[in-house]
Amino acid sequence: MPEPDPEEKIDATFRNGSLTAAGIILGFSLSFIGRWVSNPNDWSAIDIAPMVLLTVGIALQVKVFADLLARDSLIAEKYDRARRLFLIGLVIVAIGMGIALLNDILGLGSMQMLG
Repeated sequence: MPEPDPEEKIDATFRNGSLTAAGIILGFSLSFIGRWVSNPNDWSAIDIAPMVLLTVGIALQVKVFADLLARDSLIAEKYDRARRLFLIGLVIVAIGMGIALLNDILGLGSMQMLG
C-alpha cells in the first residue's frame, strides 16, 4: 500500500462545506450551554460532570473551527486530523448533553448532594 502524499490537498469547496457544518454544530453547542447556564434553577454538584464534558467538547470544536480557517487546512493530513478532533468534540458534547438531560429527567439536579 503506497504512502499518502504528505502534501496532498483537498478541494477548497469541500473544506468550506465542512467549515459550514462545523460552525452550525458549534453554534448549536454554544446555544445549548448558554441556555443551560442561564436557567434559573439552582446548580448542584451533579451538574459538574456534564458542564466539564460540554466545556471540553466545545473547546475542541472551537479549536477545530480555528484549524479549518487556517490556510494550511487544505492539506489533507491536517484536514483529516481536524475532522477527527471535531467528531471527538461532538461526541463529548453529546455525552455531556445526555447526562445533563438525564439528570434533569431524573430530578437529580434538585437533590441535595453535599452536606
